[in-house]
Amino acid sequence: MKVDGGLGQSPDIAKIAANARAQEEAGYDGVWTAETSHDPFLPIAVAAGHTEQLEFGTGIAVAFARNPMLLANLGWDLQALTQGRFHLGLGTQIKPHIEKRFSMPWSKPAARMREMVEAIRAIWHTWETGERLNHRGEFYQHRLMTPFFEPDKSDLEGFGPPKIWLAAVGELMAQTAGEVCDGIICHGFTTEKYLREVTIPNVAKGRERAGKSMDDFMISGPFFVVSGQDEEEMAKAAAATRQQIAFYGSTPAYAKVFELHGWEGLHPELNTLSKKGDWVEMGSLIDDEILNTFAVVGEPDTIAPELNRRYGDVVDRISFYAPGQSDISAWRTVMEALKAG
Repeated sequence: MKVDGGLGQSPDIAKIAANARAQEEAGYDGVWTAETSHDPFLPIAVAAGHTEQLEFGTGIAVAFARNPMLLANLGWDLQALTQGRFHLGLGTQIKPHIEKRFSMPWSKPAARMREMVEAIRAIWHTWETGERLNHRGEFYQHRLMTPFFEPDKSDLEGFGPPKIWLAAVGELMAQTAGEVCDGIICHGFTTEKYLREVTIPNVAKGRERAGKSMDDFMISGPFFVVSGQDEEEMAKAAAATRQQIAFYGSTPAYAKVFELHGWEGLHPELNTLSKKGDWVEMGSLIDDEILNTFAVVGEPDTIAPELNRRYGDVVDRISFYAPGQSDISAWRTVMEALKAG
């Protein structure tokens, strides 16, 4: 199992470079960026030249805020810049953000995502082989590629284009990940039960539909962790994690995770409170049973064994989703224990 960290998106270039070096020196296998308050691709470009072995990935970049040609260019260039250490991680976001924040079209998200990945691969194939670009789909049309706009195929000599990962919660998106992608990024708002009973079976359906096995498919997860050196730190971490679980649980797209555990009434209540902006009250609805179902909770030396018990046989890469617990050094012993098996 590979253990990953996160690459901060500070606009301070020196901080990005130092952060990447620190995590490589600590022994992390890779770092992922998120598309929140800053662009997810630029920090990777900055950090690449300050590391030697660290892998990089977008976890995630909002696919529907862009088009396949832009993503193909970004993926190609970052793969060349990192010398084969880049992973293109994509996600859909939700309809209000795509339409109202990015002013982009939203329809049939699973079908659109499937075609987006197919279009990116078609563009890369043209750049690698010189064959005519001729992708004709329902959502994307790519039929023009002249030599002036074509990167040199030698850019990726020895490693080829990056792996494509897809973030998924629902059944259809998990099937899409299995069908056209190299790996799936589990949402932080997942549980061992949901992963084993919903996500993985649906990934397998997609693999079967594409005539592929699960053997070379990768699963990555940022899983909630609550820990600390004393009671005060533990309480602070638990409170922050309860609020994050509540925030995700208020989103209609994620309600099925609660439903699987028999907590059907929790989502409507959280959703109502979110519309009022009552974030503190939302967190108070996440009781200890829910917290311990979503998160591994305990003193530092108990974290790695429990993560291994829950996910060790199914997850290829893992990272710590630890609200309120940002110190890299605090997780080094957990990371080392996980990598040791």
